[in-house]
Amino acid sequence: MKYFILFLFGFLFLGCSEQNQRESKAPNIIYILADDLGYGEIGAYGQEKIQTPNLDRLAAGGMRFTQHYTGAPVCAPSRYMFLTGTHAGHAYIRGNYELGQFEDENEGGQMPIPETTPTLAKMLKKAGYQTALVGKWGLGMNGTSGSPLLQGFDYYYGYLDQKQAHNYYPTHLWENDEVASLNNDFFLVHNPIQEGSDQAAFDQFKGRDYAPDRMIDKALHFLDTTAVEKPFFLYYPSPIPHVSLQVPDSLIDHYRDQFDETPYYGDRGYTAHQYPKSAYAAMITHLDTEVGKIWDAVKARGQEENTLILFTSDNGPTFAGGVDANYFDSAAGFRGLKMDVYEGGIRIPFIAYWKGKIAPGSSSDLVSGHWDMYNTFAALSGQEQTSPDGISLLPELLGKEGQEQHEFIYFEYPEKRGQIALRIGDWKGVKINMKTNSNASWELYDLKNDPSEKNNIASQNPDIVKTIDSLQRIAHRHPHIREWEFIDPKFK
Repeated sequence: MKYFILFLFGFLFLGCSEQNQRESKAPNIIYILADDLGYGEIGAYGQEKIQTPNLDRLAAGGMRFTQHYTGAPVCAPSRYMFLTGTHAGHAYIRGNYELGQFEDENEGGQMPIPETTPTLAKMLKKAGYQTALVGKWGLGMNGTSGSPLLQGFDYYYGYLDQKQAHNYYPTHLWENDEVASLNNDFFLVHNPIQEGSDQAAFDQFKGRDYAPDRMIDKALHFLDTTAVEKPFFLYYPSPIPHVSLQVPDSLIDHYRDQFDETPYYGDRGYTAHQYPKSAYAAMITHLDTEVGKIWDAVKARGQEENTLILFTSDNGPTFAGGVDANYFDSAAGFRGLKMDVYEGGIRIPFIAYWKGKIAPGSSSDLVSGHWDMYNTFAALSGQEQTSPDGISLLPELLGKEGQEQHEFIYFEYPEKRGQIALRIGDWKGVKINMKTNSNASWELYDLKNDPSEKNNIASQNPDIVKTIDSLQRIAHRHPHIREWEFIDPKFK
Protein backbone atom coordinates (compact mmCIF):
# COMPACT_ATOMS: atom_id res chain seq x y z
CA MET A 1 0.00 0.00 0.00
CA LYS A 2 2.86 2.34 0.88
CA TYR A 3 4.48 1.80 -2.55
CA PHE A 4 1.16 2.33 -4.30
CA ILE A 5 0.69 5.69 -2.55
CA LEU A 6 4.22 6.73 -3.47
CA PHE A 7 3.60 5.66 -7.07
CA LEU A 8 0.31 7.55 -7.20
CA PHE A 9 1.92 10.67 -5.68
CA GLY A 10 4.77 10.52 -8.19
CA PHE A 11 2.36 10.02 -11.07
CA LEU A 12 0.26 13.01 -10.01
CA PHE A 13 3.38 15.13 -9.45
CA LEU A 14 4.76 14.33 -12.90
CA GLY A 15 1.37 14.93 -14.46
CA CYS A 16 1.06 18.33 -12.80
CA SER A 17 4.63 19.14 -13.75
CA GLU A 18 3.98 18.31 -17.40
CA GLN A 19 0.79 20.37 -17.35
CA ASN A 20 2.63 23.31 -15.80
CA GLN A 21 5.31 22.98 -18.45
CA ARG A 22 2.69 23.12 -21.16
CA GLU A 23 1.02 26.12 -19.57
CA SER A 24 4.29 27.97 -18.98
CA LYS A 25 5.78 27.18 -22.38
CA ALA A 26 6.95 30.31 -24.16
CA PRO A 27 4.45 31.28 -26.86
CA ASN A 28 5.03 31.03 -30.57
CA ILE A 29 5.46 34.43 -32.23
CA ILE A 30 4.45 35.35 -35.78
CA TYR A 31 5.36 38.86 -36.89
CA ILE A 32 3.87 39.84 -40.27
CA LEU A 33 5.31 43.03 -41.75
CA ALA A 34 3.63 44.61 -44.77
CA ASP A 35 5.67 46.85 -47.05
CA ASP A 36 4.48 50.46 -47.56
CA LEU A 37 1.01 49.71 -46.20
CA GLY A 38 -0.63 52.90 -44.98
CA TYR A 39 -2.46 53.41 -41.70
CA GLY A 40 -5.79 53.60 -43.52
CA GLU A 41 -5.41 50.79 -46.04
CA ILE A 42 -7.19 47.96 -44.20
CA GLY A 43 -10.81 47.77 -43.14
CA ALA A 44 -10.05 47.69 -39.42
CA TYR A 45 -8.53 51.16 -39.79
CA GLY A 46 -11.29 52.67 -41.90
CA GLN A 47 -10.57 51.50 -45.46
CA GLU A 48 -13.77 51.22 -47.51
CA LYS A 49 -12.58 50.43 -51.05
CA ILE A 50 -10.12 47.58 -50.45
CA GLN A 51 -11.32 44.32 -48.92
CA THR A 52 -9.28 42.85 -46.05
CA PRO A 53 -11.61 40.36 -44.32
CA ASN A 54 -8.93 38.30 -42.57
CA LEU A 55 -7.16 41.29 -41.06
CA ASP A 56 -10.50 42.73 -40.01
CA ARG A 57 -11.35 39.48 -38.22
CA LEU A 58 -7.90 39.38 -36.65
CA ALA A 59 -8.41 42.89 -35.28
CA ALA A 60 -11.92 42.04 -34.08
CA GLY A 61 -10.51 39.06 -32.20
CA GLY A 62 -7.58 40.94 -30.71
CA MET A 63 -6.17 44.40 -30.04
CA ARG A 64 -5.90 47.30 -32.48
CA PHE A 65 -3.23 49.89 -31.68
CA THR A 66 -4.00 53.46 -32.77
CA GLN A 67 -0.68 55.17 -31.96
CA HIS A 68 1.93 52.70 -33.17
CA TYR A 69 4.95 53.92 -35.14
CA THR A 70 7.60 52.71 -37.49
CA GLY A 71 11.21 53.40 -36.59
CA ALA A 72 11.80 55.20 -39.91
CA PRO A 73 9.74 56.21 -42.95
CA VAL A 74 11.54 53.82 -45.34
CA CYS A 75 12.35 50.13 -45.57
CA ALA A 76 15.87 49.24 -44.41
CA PRO A 77 16.16 51.38 -41.26
CA SER A 78 12.66 50.49 -40.05
CA ARG A 79 13.51 46.78 -40.36
CA TYR A 80 16.81 47.29 -38.55
CA MET A 81 15.10 49.13 -35.69
CA PHE A 82 12.52 46.38 -35.34
CA LEU A 83 15.20 43.70 -35.14
CA THR A 84 17.47 45.59 -32.73
CA GLY A 85 15.10 47.57 -30.51
CA THR A 86 16.84 50.86 -31.28
CA HIS A 87 15.36 54.19 -32.32
CA ALA A 88 16.66 56.28 -35.19
CA GLY A 89 19.06 58.33 -33.07
CA HIS A 90 20.98 55.22 -32.02
CA ALA A 91 20.52 52.87 -34.99
CA TYR A 92 23.49 51.65 -37.02
CA ILE A 93 21.34 51.76 -40.18
CA ARG A 94 19.37 54.99 -40.67
CA GLY A 95 18.62 55.05 -44.40
CA ASN A 96 18.36 52.92 -47.52
CA TYR A 97 22.08 52.71 -48.25
CA GLU A 98 22.05 50.98 -51.63
CA LEU A 99 24.82 48.78 -52.98
CA GLY A 100 24.93 47.22 -56.43
CA GLN A 101 22.41 47.66 -59.24
CA PHE A 102 19.14 46.14 -60.49
CA GLU A 103 20.68 43.59 -62.86
CA ASP A 104 21.06 40.06 -61.51
CA GLU A 105 24.81 40.07 -62.03
CA ASN A 106 25.12 43.35 -60.11
CA GLU A 107 22.90 42.46 -57.16
CA GLY A 108 24.48 44.08 -54.09
CA GLY A 109 21.77 44.62 -51.51
CA GLN A 110 21.90 47.29 -48.83
CA MET A 111 24.33 48.11 -46.04
CA PRO A 112 24.74 44.89 -44.01
CA ILE A 113 24.16 44.57 -40.29
CA PRO A 114 27.41 43.93 -38.39
CA GLU A 115 27.68 40.28 -37.38
CA THR A 116 27.88 41.00 -33.65
CA THR A 117 24.66 43.06 -33.57
CA PRO A 118 22.18 41.89 -30.91
CA THR A 119 18.93 41.02 -32.70
CA LEU A 120 15.66 39.73 -31.37
CA ALA A 121 16.06 36.63 -33.56
CA LYS A 122 19.37 35.82 -31.81
CA MET A 123 17.70 36.40 -28.46
CA LEU A 124 14.79 34.08 -29.28
CA LYS A 125 17.09 31.44 -30.69
CA LYS A 126 19.06 31.51 -27.43
CA ALA A 127 15.75 30.98 -25.62
CA GLY A 128 15.15 27.78 -27.59
CA TYR A 129 13.02 29.13 -30.42
CA GLN A 130 13.01 27.78 -33.95
CA THR A 131 13.50 30.90 -36.06
CA ALA A 132 12.61 31.61 -39.68
CA LEU A 133 12.52 34.61 -41.99
CA VAL A 134 10.38 34.44 -45.13
CA GLY A 135 9.98 37.55 -47.25
CA LYS A 136 12.00 40.70 -47.89
CA TRP A 137 15.19 41.28 -45.89
CA GLY A 138 17.04 44.39 -47.11
CA LEU A 139 19.81 44.29 -44.49
CA GLY A 140 22.71 42.65 -46.30
CA MET A 141 23.49 40.00 -48.89
CA ASN A 142 24.80 36.48 -48.54
CA GLY A 143 28.56 36.57 -48.21
CA THR A 144 28.32 39.56 -45.87
CA SER A 145 27.71 39.97 -42.16
CA GLY A 146 24.12 40.81 -43.04
CA SER A 147 23.12 37.29 -44.04
CA PRO A 148 20.02 36.31 -42.04
CA LEU A 149 21.84 33.11 -41.05
CA LEU A 150 24.30 35.28 -39.09
CA GLN A 151 21.54 37.36 -37.49
CA GLY A 152 19.67 34.65 -35.59
CA PHE A 153 17.60 32.88 -38.23
CA ASP A 154 17.79 29.11 -38.63
CA TYR A 155 16.15 29.38 -42.05
CA TYR A 156 15.33 32.07 -44.57
CA TYR A 157 13.75 32.37 -48.00
CA GLY A 158 12.96 35.43 -50.09
CA TYR A 159 14.49 38.67 -51.33
CA LEU A 160 17.79 39.79 -49.86
CA ASP A 161 18.08 42.94 -52.00
CA GLN A 162 15.31 45.56 -51.82
CA LYS A 163 15.93 46.56 -55.44
CA GLN A 164 15.20 43.01 -56.56
CA ALA A 165 11.95 43.24 -54.59
CA HIS A 166 10.75 45.97 -56.97
CA ASN A 167 9.93 43.07 -59.30
CA TYR A 168 7.40 40.42 -58.23
CA TYR A 169 8.55 38.19 -61.09
CA PRO A 170 12.33 37.97 -60.45
CA THR A 171 14.56 35.28 -61.89
CA HIS A 172 15.45 34.10 -58.40
CA LEU A 173 15.02 34.44 -54.68
CA TRP A 174 17.43 33.28 -51.96
CA GLU A 175 17.21 30.30 -49.63
CA ASN A 176 19.81 29.91 -46.89
CA ASP A 177 22.48 31.79 -48.86
CA GLU A 178 21.82 29.80 -52.05
CA VAL A 179 20.11 30.96 -55.23
CA ALA A 180 16.51 29.72 -55.47
CA SER A 181 15.67 29.96 -59.17
CA LEU A 182 12.22 30.95 -60.42
CA ASN A 183 10.70 30.33 -63.84
CA ASN A 184 10.86 33.96 -64.95
CA ASP A 185 12.88 35.85 -67.54
CA PHE A 186 14.86 38.90 -66.47
CA PHE A 187 13.47 42.37 -67.21
CA LEU A 188 13.95 45.83 -65.75
CA VAL A 189 10.89 47.19 -63.98
CA HIS A 190 11.80 50.89 -64.30
CA ASN A 191 11.15 51.15 -68.03
CA PRO A 192 8.27 53.49 -68.91
CA ILE A 193 6.22 52.75 -72.00
CA GLN A 194 4.60 55.12 -74.46
CA GLU A 195 1.13 56.46 -73.74
CA GLY A 196 -1.44 54.50 -75.72
CA SER A 197 0.73 51.36 -75.87
CA ASP A 198 -0.88 48.05 -76.79
CA GLN A 199 -1.41 44.97 -74.61
CA ALA A 200 2.01 43.53 -75.40
CA ALA A 201 3.75 46.54 -73.86
CA PHE A 202 2.00 45.93 -70.53
CA ASP A 203 2.47 42.15 -70.72
CA GLN A 204 6.27 42.49 -70.76
CA PHE A 205 6.11 43.05 -67.00
CA LYS A 206 4.41 39.72 -66.30
CA GLY A 207 6.01 36.38 -65.48
CA ARG A 208 5.19 32.83 -64.52
CA ASP A 209 6.32 32.42 -60.88
CA TYR A 210 4.79 35.08 -58.63
CA ALA A 211 7.29 35.57 -55.79
CA PRO A 212 4.70 36.13 -53.01
CA ASP A 213 3.11 32.77 -53.82
CA ARG A 214 6.45 31.02 -53.48
CA MET A 215 7.11 32.78 -50.18
CA ILE A 216 3.78 31.98 -48.54
CA ASP A 217 4.31 28.33 -49.48
CA LYS A 218 7.66 28.36 -47.66
CA ALA A 219 6.14 30.06 -44.62
CA LEU A 220 3.37 27.49 -44.41
CA HIS A 221 5.90 24.68 -44.79
CA PHE A 222 7.84 26.08 -41.85
CA LEU A 223 4.69 26.19 -39.75
CA ASP A 224 3.80 22.64 -40.78
CA THR A 225 7.20 21.15 -39.97
CA THR A 226 8.41 22.89 -36.81
CA ALA A 227 8.78 20.71 -33.75
CA VAL A 228 5.67 21.02 -31.57
CA GLU A 229 7.63 20.75 -28.32
CA LYS A 230 9.68 23.88 -29.09
CA PRO A 231 8.35 27.42 -29.64
CA PHE A 232 8.87 29.08 -33.00
CA PHE A 233 9.36 32.60 -34.30
CA LEU A 234 8.26 33.33 -37.85
CA TYR A 235 9.18 36.75 -39.24
CA TYR A 236 7.15 37.26 -42.42
CA PRO A 237 8.08 40.60 -44.06
CA SER A 238 5.90 40.45 -47.16
CA PRO A 239 6.94 42.70 -50.07
CA ILE A 240 3.27 43.64 -50.62
CA PRO A 241 2.00 46.29 -51.41
CA HIS A 242 5.31 47.97 -52.33
CA VAL A 243 5.32 48.81 -56.02
CA SER A 244 5.79 47.61 -58.75
CA LEU A 245 2.10 47.10 -59.50
CA GLN A 246 2.28 43.42 -60.35
CA VAL A 247 -0.33 40.83 -59.45
CA PRO A 248 -1.77 37.84 -61.34
CA ASP A 249 -4.57 38.89 -63.70
CA SER A 250 -6.99 36.51 -62.00
CA LEU A 251 -6.76 38.55 -58.79
CA ILE A 252 -7.49 41.85 -60.52
CA ASP A 253 -10.83 40.76 -61.96
CA HIS A 254 -12.64 41.31 -58.66
CA TYR A 255 -11.83 45.03 -58.69
CA ARG A 256 -11.68 45.98 -62.37
CA ASP A 257 -15.20 47.42 -62.63
CA GLN A 258 -15.20 49.15 -59.25
CA PHE A 259 -12.85 52.06 -59.90
CA ASP A 260 -12.66 54.91 -62.37
CA GLU A 261 -9.10 54.46 -63.58
CA THR A 262 -6.79 55.13 -66.48
CA PRO A 263 -3.63 53.22 -67.44
CA TYR A 264 -0.34 54.02 -65.74
CA TYR A 265 2.55 54.17 -68.20
CA GLY A 266 5.48 54.07 -65.79
CA ASP A 267 6.34 57.78 -65.82
CA ARG A 268 6.75 57.80 -61.99
CA GLY A 269 8.93 54.71 -61.84
CA TYR A 270 8.22 50.98 -61.59
CA THR A 271 6.14 48.93 -64.03
CA ALA A 272 3.31 50.26 -66.13
CA HIS A 273 -0.15 48.82 -65.55
CA GLN A 274 -3.47 49.06 -67.38
CA TYR A 275 -5.52 49.01 -64.19
CA PRO A 276 -3.37 50.62 -61.49
CA LYS A 277 -6.07 51.09 -58.84
CA SER A 278 -7.42 47.57 -59.30
CA ALA A 279 -3.90 46.13 -59.17
CA TYR A 280 -3.06 47.98 -55.96
CA ALA A 281 -6.28 46.93 -54.26
CA ALA A 282 -5.79 43.33 -55.42
CA MET A 283 -2.27 43.27 -53.98
CA ILE A 284 -3.50 44.31 -50.54
CA THR A 285 -6.34 41.79 -50.67
CA HIS A 286 -3.78 39.15 -51.66
CA LEU A 287 -1.70 40.07 -48.62
CA ASP A 288 -4.85 39.71 -46.53
CA THR A 289 -5.35 36.22 -47.98
CA GLU A 290 -1.79 35.32 -46.94
CA VAL A 291 -2.57 36.42 -43.38
CA GLY A 292 -5.61 34.15 -43.46
CA LYS A 293 -3.51 31.19 -44.61
CA ILE A 294 -0.97 31.71 -41.83
CA TRP A 295 -3.76 31.99 -39.26
CA ASP A 296 -5.43 28.82 -40.57
CA ALA A 297 -2.12 26.95 -40.39
CA VAL A 298 -1.76 27.86 -36.71
CA LYS A 299 -5.30 26.65 -36.04
CA ALA A 300 -4.70 23.41 -37.93
CA ARG A 301 -1.75 22.63 -35.64
CA GLY A 302 -3.89 23.27 -32.57
CA GLN A 303 -1.57 26.10 -31.51
CA GLU A 304 -3.83 29.14 -31.71
CA GLU A 305 -3.99 29.53 -27.93
CA ASN A 306 -0.21 29.56 -27.65
CA THR A 307 0.64 31.76 -30.63
CA LEU A 308 0.90 35.54 -30.68
CA ILE A 309 0.17 36.87 -34.17
CA LEU A 310 1.26 40.44 -34.86
CA PHE A 311 0.58 42.42 -38.03
CA THR A 312 1.97 45.83 -38.96
CA SER A 313 3.74 47.80 -41.71
CA ASP A 314 7.28 49.06 -42.23
CA ASN A 315 6.26 52.68 -42.96
CA GLY A 316 3.55 54.82 -44.51
CA PRO A 317 2.05 54.49 -48.01
CA THR A 318 3.97 55.27 -51.16
CA PHE A 319 3.65 58.16 -53.60
CA ALA A 320 5.26 56.38 -56.56
CA GLY A 321 4.70 53.80 -59.21
CA GLY A 322 1.10 54.52 -60.19
CA VAL A 323 -0.30 54.30 -56.65
CA ASP A 324 -3.02 56.84 -55.81
CA ALA A 325 -2.80 57.35 -52.05
CA ASN A 326 -5.35 60.15 -52.10
CA TYR A 327 -7.97 58.02 -53.84
CA PHE A 328 -7.71 55.26 -51.24
CA ASP A 329 -7.18 57.70 -48.33
CA SER A 330 -4.16 55.54 -47.59
CA ALA A 331 -2.81 57.72 -44.79
CA ALA A 332 -6.26 58.07 -43.17
CA GLY A 333 -6.11 61.86 -43.20
CA PHE A 334 -2.65 62.12 -41.66
CA ARG A 335 -0.13 64.48 -43.23
CA GLY A 336 2.62 63.04 -45.40
CA LEU A 337 3.49 59.71 -46.97
CA LYS A 338 6.47 57.41 -47.13
CA MET A 339 9.77 59.29 -46.64
CA ASP A 340 8.09 61.85 -44.36
CA VAL A 341 8.38 62.14 -40.58
CA TYR A 342 4.89 63.60 -40.45
CA GLU A 343 2.29 61.15 -39.15
CA GLY A 344 1.32 59.79 -42.57
CA GLY A 345 4.86 58.52 -43.10
CA ILE A 346 5.43 56.97 -39.69
CA ARG A 347 2.12 56.08 -37.98
CA ILE A 348 1.19 52.53 -38.96
CA PRO A 349 -1.45 49.90 -38.27
CA PHE A 350 -0.60 47.34 -35.58
CA ILE A 351 -2.82 44.38 -34.73
CA ALA A 352 -2.09 41.87 -31.96
CA TYR A 353 -4.01 38.59 -31.70
CA TRP A 354 -3.59 35.89 -29.06
CA LYS A 355 -6.62 33.75 -28.44
CA GLY A 356 -7.57 33.57 -24.78
CA LYS A 357 -4.91 36.10 -23.77
CA ILE A 358 -5.69 39.36 -25.60
CA ALA A 359 -9.21 40.70 -25.12
CA PRO A 360 -11.22 40.48 -28.37
CA GLY A 361 -12.27 43.79 -29.88
CA SER A 362 -9.90 45.80 -27.69
CA SER A 363 -7.94 48.84 -28.73
CA SER A 364 -4.94 50.69 -27.34
CA ASP A 365 -3.81 54.28 -27.64
CA LEU A 366 -0.43 53.46 -26.06
CA VAL A 367 2.36 55.28 -27.90
CA SER A 368 4.58 52.47 -29.14
CA GLY A 369 6.70 51.39 -32.09
CA HIS A 370 8.90 48.90 -33.89
CA TRP A 371 11.70 49.36 -31.37
CA ASP A 372 9.44 47.96 -28.60
CA MET A 373 9.26 44.49 -30.13
CA TYR A 374 12.70 43.54 -28.81
CA ASN A 375 11.72 44.04 -25.17
CA THR A 376 8.24 42.62 -25.73
CA PHE A 377 9.68 39.41 -27.17
CA ALA A 378 12.23 39.27 -24.36
CA ALA A 379 9.39 39.38 -21.82
CA LEU A 380 7.42 36.74 -23.72
CA SER A 381 10.38 34.36 -23.83
CA GLY A 382 11.57 34.97 -20.28
CA GLN A 383 14.80 36.71 -21.30
CA GLU A 384 16.47 39.44 -19.28
CA GLN A 385 18.11 40.92 -22.36
CA THR A 386 16.55 44.30 -23.15
CA SER A 387 17.08 47.37 -25.32
CA PRO A 388 17.32 50.81 -23.68
CA ASP A 389 15.20 52.43 -26.41
CA GLY A 390 12.24 50.09 -26.09
CA ILE A 391 9.57 49.06 -23.61
CA SER A 392 7.73 45.77 -23.26
CA LEU A 393 4.13 45.95 -24.46
CA LEU A 394 3.19 42.72 -22.70
CA PRO A 395 1.17 44.33 -19.85
CA GLU A 396 -0.86 46.31 -22.40
CA LEU A 397 -1.45 43.22 -24.54
CA LEU A 398 -2.64 41.15 -21.58
CA GLY A 399 -4.68 43.93 -19.98
CA LYS A 400 -2.52 44.03 -16.85
CA GLU A 401 -1.36 46.93 -14.73
CA GLY A 402 2.15 48.32 -14.77
CA GLN A 403 2.53 49.21 -18.43
CA GLU A 404 5.63 51.35 -18.89
CA GLN A 405 5.32 54.53 -20.96
CA HIS A 406 7.83 56.22 -23.24
CA GLU A 407 9.15 59.54 -22.01
CA PHE A 408 9.45 60.48 -25.69
CA ILE A 409 9.85 58.85 -29.10
CA TYR A 410 12.35 60.05 -31.69
CA PHE A 411 12.71 59.92 -35.47
CA GLU A 412 15.71 60.83 -37.57
CA TYR A 413 15.77 60.42 -41.34
CA PRO A 414 18.84 61.53 -43.33
CA GLU A 415 17.25 61.18 -46.77
CA LYS A 416 14.80 63.61 -48.45
CA ARG A 417 16.93 66.60 -47.38
CA GLY A 418 17.19 65.57 -43.72
CA GLN A 419 14.32 65.37 -41.23
CA ILE A 420 13.82 64.82 -37.51
CA ALA A 421 10.78 64.51 -35.27
CA LEU A 422 10.25 64.03 -31.55
CA ARG A 423 7.01 63.29 -29.74
CA ILE A 424 6.52 63.89 -26.02
CA GLY A 425 3.01 63.26 -24.79
CA ASP A 426 0.68 64.78 -27.38
CA TRP A 427 3.26 67.33 -28.49
CA LYS A 428 5.25 66.64 -31.63
CA GLY A 429 8.17 68.66 -32.96
CA VAL A 430 9.30 68.40 -36.59
CA LYS A 431 12.26 69.76 -38.52
CA ILE A 432 12.62 69.30 -42.28
CA ASN A 433 15.09 70.31 -45.03
CA MET A 434 17.95 70.34 -42.54
CA LYS A 435 20.58 69.52 -45.15
CA THR A 436 19.79 72.73 -47.02
CA ASN A 437 18.97 74.78 -43.92
CA SER A 438 21.10 73.93 -40.90
CA ASN A 439 19.18 76.52 -38.89
CA ALA A 440 15.76 75.06 -39.64
CA SER A 441 13.20 75.93 -36.99
CA TRP A 442 11.05 73.49 -35.08
CA GLU A 443 7.47 73.05 -36.15
CA LEU A 444 5.18 72.11 -33.27
CA TYR A 445 1.88 70.23 -33.39
CA ASP A 446 -0.69 69.20 -30.79
CA LEU A 447 -1.57 65.70 -31.98
CA LYS A 448 -4.53 65.39 -29.64
CA ASN A 449 -6.35 68.33 -31.20
CA ASP A 450 -4.54 68.43 -34.55
CA PRO A 451 -3.63 64.87 -35.61
CA SER A 452 -3.30 65.99 -39.24
CA GLU A 453 -0.52 68.43 -38.29
CA LYS A 454 -2.10 71.41 -40.03
CA ASN A 455 -1.41 74.10 -37.43
CA ASN A 456 2.18 74.90 -36.48
CA ILE A 457 1.94 76.40 -33.00
CA ALA A 458 5.67 76.62 -32.20
CA SER A 459 5.63 80.39 -31.74
CA GLN A 460 2.89 80.13 -29.11
CA ASN A 461 4.70 77.46 -27.07
CA PRO A 462 8.40 78.33 -26.74
CA ASP A 463 8.86 76.30 -23.54
CA ILE A 464 7.59 73.12 -25.20
CA VAL A 465 9.87 73.74 -28.17
CA LYS A 466 12.81 74.21 -25.81
CA THR A 467 12.06 70.90 -24.08
CA ILE A 468 11.79 69.06 -27.40
CA ASP A 469 15.07 70.59 -28.58
CA SER A 470 16.91 69.47 -25.45
CA LEU A 471 15.51 65.93 -25.69
CA GLN A 472 16.50 65.74 -29.34
CA ARG A 473 20.11 66.51 -28.45
CA ILE A 474 20.05 63.65 -25.96
CA ALA A 475 18.45 61.24 -28.45
CA HIS A 476 20.90 61.86 -31.30
CA ARG A 477 24.12 59.88 -31.49
CA HIS A 478 26.53 60.51 -34.34
CA PRO A 479 26.14 57.93 -37.15
CA HIS A 480 29.07 55.95 -38.49
CA ILE A 481 28.98 57.42 -42.03
CA ARG A 482 29.01 61.08 -43.05
CA GLU A 483 26.05 60.71 -45.46
CA TRP A 484 23.78 60.28 -42.45
CA GLU A 485 25.14 63.11 -40.31
CA PHE A 486 23.04 66.15 -41.09
CA ILE A 487 22.24 67.30 -37.54
CA ASP A 488 25.67 68.15 -36.16
CA PRO A 489 28.17 67.64 -38.99
CA LYS A 490 31.86 68.17 -38.29
CA PHE A 491 32.62 68.74 -41.95
CA LYS A 492 31.58 70.97 -44.85
